[in-house]
Amino acid sequence: MTGKHIRRSAEDWRALLAKQLASGLSVAAFCAQERLNAASFYQWRSRLGNDARRVLPAASAGNSFVDLGALSGSSRVELRIELGGGLVVQLVRG
Repeated sequence: MTGKHIRRSAEDWRALLAKQLASGLSVAAFCAQERLNAASFYQWRSRLGNDARRVLPAASAGNSFVDLGALSGSSRVELRIELGGGLVVQLVRG
């Protein structure tokens, strides 16, 4: 990684982890494409644990339904919907 160091929040890393999962790219290829340090990526993936894998990619513009699958009563669930114009709806169960 070259250039200025960018400090990212846990929320930023969750979004990057979800983007990598949705991309279908390997971690190495994704990090190269996004100009990320792969070691930092792996560290954040480990730090965030299963929370990162539960993040769903944003639904496409033509798709208004996202299947969450079976949600067990003991699992933590976070749902964040960005409606645009700075309006965000966030639901948390867990």
